[in-house]
Formats: sequence, structure tokens, C-alpha cells
Amino acid sequence: MQKVVHLSARLNCDVEKAFEMFTVNGNLQSWLTNIADVEPRVGGKYELFWDPNDKQNNSTIGCKVTLFEENKIIAFEWKGPPQFKDLMNTTVPLTHVVAFFIPSVTGASPCTEVHLIHAGWGDSPEWQEAKAYFDTAWSIAFKNLEGIFAKR
Repeated sequence: MQKVVHLSARLNCDVEKAFEMFTVNGNLQSWLTNIADVEPRVGGKYELFWDPNDKQNNSTIGCKVTLFEENKIIAFEWKGPPQFKDLMNTTVPLTHVVAFFIPSVTGASPCTEVHLIHAGWGDSPEWQEAKAYFDTAWSIAFKNLEGIFAKR
């Protein structure tokens, strides 16, 4: 079993805007979550909430930024949804997400390649199920993200 979720997306925007999609609360709310409370600095919060009425059980509450280099890389802890709460949200260390950003130019337009790696999965069938869930969840999220910058 592959031990990481790895996705990439090519965004039709400059690297600063792409990076802000992971670090600015309103931008995160446009493609990934309902409510974001992110402090973009090492040790800052990386808390996303999918159900505002149940912030304890459907969120990344308590997660922190572990690596931050503006417009280049951000890494943060990650928790699972309610069905994986007992598995993912109590393990030490938590699963971990790293996103890195590679600027490029296609023609006259700036583009950014974004890579996301979600690691820290265990070997049990329950962990395999949780990883499969996130393979799909991150794929859907990245399609949402790419859609924001689709050329019209």
C-alpha cells in the first residue's frame, strides 16, 4: 500500500495567490472548508471546520502549522472526520500535510504547480480505509481549487 496521498494541480495564477489559497481564511473557505481559522506561521493554528455546529468532531481543531516558508511551502497537522475520529485524532503524531508551490510561466500568464502530500498513515485495514477516504476527499478539493482558476 502506498503510504502517502500525493496530488498536484496546475493553477492559472501567480505563486503568491496560489499560496494564499492555503493560508488566507476566506480563500480556504472558497474551496476546502466552511470555516477556516489559520495563523500562517510555524506554531500557528491550522483549524478548519466543516460543520460549524460541531466544531469538535468535524474539524482539524488543535492542529498547528509545522513548517512555513512564504510562497514556497506550508506543512500542518491533520485530523479526520467523525468516522475516523477515534483512529486519526488521537494518534501521536497526527497525520501531516505538506503543500509546496512551484511558480512557472505558460505563455504570458503566470502559473503555479501545487503539490500536496498527506502522510502518516498506519498499516491496519482501518488506516487503509481512512487513507482511501482522503485520496478521494483531496482529489475533490483539488478539483474545486483548480476550478477557481480555470481559464474562461
